Amino acid sequence: MTTPTLIEAVPDIDTYRRLRREAGMTDRAPPAAAAGLAGSLYCVLAFVDSRAVGMARVIGDGGCFFQICDVAVVAAQQHCGIGHLLMARLTHWLDDNVCESAFVSLMADGESHHLYTRHGFEFSAPGSQGMVYPRRYRRRQ
Repeated sequence: MTTPTLIEAVPDIDTYRRLRREAGMTDRAPPAAAAGLAGSLYCVLAFVDSRAVGMARVIGDGGCFFQICDVAVVAAQQHCGIGHLLMARLTHWLDDNVCESAFVSLMADGESHHLYTRHGFEFSAPGSQGMVYPRRYRRRQ
């Protein structure tokens, strides 16, 4: 495998959406992707042969709350260590830029918790439980 090149940059909307799809993640609508990417605190992209094959982002309020999201590696490059390189870059950024009192979180889908625990993340249960708000698009009355 070619060693990937990591670049600290926010992906453009098309690259962001492609990486999510090719990693097996749900797509995001272009307006949502544009707004979300603009609010990124830190992003890193992985390139192999000049093609983006992975990404990871940190979002949050910049002081008290930080969340890791969009850790994505295209299917053809998964299990090659790119996810570890991306997470190492994120955790170094967090260590250098985030106050110790801040809350750093992520949601681990499927078996991704194996990657995250290798980078120091712990399960929050039973002290706390991760929860989601399942949006229901309905007309307000």
